[in-house]
Amino acid sequence: MPLWAQILVVVLILVIIAVVALYFYGSKLQRRQVEQEEMLEQMEQTVSILVIDKKIMPIKEAALPPQVLEQTPWYMKRAKVPVVKAKIGKNIMVLMAENKAYEVLPVKTEAKVVLSGMYIREVKSVRGQTIQKPEQKKKFWDRFKKNK
Repeated sequence: MPLWAQILVVVLILVIIAVVALYFYGSKLQRRQVEQEEMLEQMEQTVSILVIDKKIMPIKEAALPPQVLEQTPWYMKRAKVPVVKAKIGKNIMVLMAENKAYEVLPVKTEAKVVLSGMYIREVKSVRGQTIQKPEQKKKFWDRFKKNK
């Protein structure tokens, strides 16, 4: 067998091993995500909050409790997350939000949201206003299509 064929066989075997390893690792991560999603759904509660401010900032600068920083994986500590400063009852708290809830949430208004711990999952209603869905960006090819 020529040398190039041996090298090709070894590379092919390594690629197959890598694909199989990634498959099992991905299925493990998927199971973990489903479990976490179920846990978040169990902890959901609808709360009325007054939104003071909202920003997208790194977790380190968000003034979140130290427990949150300890539980955050090392690769996510520099990632920017949507942060909402809100008044819940008499307390002013810093909350994290899902992107779709963050985009809809108006500033300096009272809103009913679905909270799971300190994570805003959904905006139910806004006092005195309607919830406006954010406009979706046009896809690249839609720019060239004629409007009918």
